[in-house]
Order: sequence, then C-alpha cells, then structure tokens
Amino acid sequence: MKDFPTIETERLLLRKVTAEDAQDMLTYLSDPLVVKHMGLDPFETINDALDEIEWYESIFRESSGIRWGITLKEQGEVIGSCGFLNMTTKHKRSEVGFELSKPYWGKGIASEALSAVVEYGYKQLQLERIEALIEPTNIPSQKLVEKQGFMREGLLRHYEYTCGKFDDLYMYSILKQDFDALKHER
Repeated sequence: MKDFPTIETERLLLRKVTAEDAQDMLTYLSDPLVVKHMGLDPFETINDALDEIEWYESIFRESSGIRWGITLKEQGEVIGSCGFLNMTTKHKRSEVGFELSKPYWGKGIASEALSAVVEYGYKQLQLERIEALIEPTNIPSQKLVEKQGFMREGLLRHYEYTCGKFDDLYMYSILKQDFDALKHER
C-alpha cells in the first residue's frame, strides 16, 4: 500500500492520524477508563501521543498493520482509532483493535468504525481471518465484537505482560465466510 486509504461511513471519516491530531489523542488516551483494557498506562504528555502516532506510521510503513483515526464527518477531531495490527500477509490474518473517547461511548460509533474496518480488511487487504484479543473484564468490547459476528474461541492465559501484570485475553475471530454470510443476512 502506497497511499494511506480513507474510509467513509454514514457518520464517520476514518483517516490517517497526523501530528496535528496529537492533542485530540492525548485527551482520550489520558483517560484511565479509555486505556483500562488496552495494556497502556494513561498518557501524560503530548510526546506520548506523538509516540503513538509514530507507531501508527511504522506499522503502515512495515505493512504489519494500519490504524485509522475515527472522526465525525462534521467535526474532524480525532475521537478514537480502529485498525489492524500484527498482520501476517502469508497467513492472511490480522488482529483488530479499537478505542473511543468516553463522551462517544454508547452511540454506535465504535460499531460503525469496526464494521467498516473489517469490511476493508476482507475486500481490500484480502484477509481470511480477523482476530480480536479482549480482556475478560472488558464486557463492552466483547459485546461489540460479538455483535459484529466474531466468535469467542477461547481464553489465552497470561498472554500479555502489560502495566506490571500478566493479562488473560479472550481470543475472538471472524472468518471471511462468516462475514460474507452476515452481509447476506443484513
């Protein structure tokens, strides 16, 4: 991929995050409730946000992922992100991740963004399998991916070491055939 793609939905514009968006990102990534299940400490400085933006750029450059900033069409302010990481083209699979600023929770925004990103993964990146790794205590994210057709496959015990502790993670996945079947039902 040479140029960073933009995805448009009914209410959202998913776009490349730039250094100009660092303050917006700092606003939500400094909220302990937003980062609680992300394996991150709350951001404290603008440099933390700039480092996150550099990570987004590096995974895109290396073709190991792509992370879009979530914006409402009428605003332009970055209120979250959604995208792929740990992408392996050989096996046609990737992990998907997302987060959203707290004032926008419960409005269907994360669902709308995730749906568009998953569709992009199957149609543009030719993925076969998309995974989501979610902490057992993160019920809202579990409900979100289940609503999108992801299936829980099992518990990965002490799968990650973040913020000074080992985390168990549920493995969820959706296959291209599952996605296609859901599209025909809707």
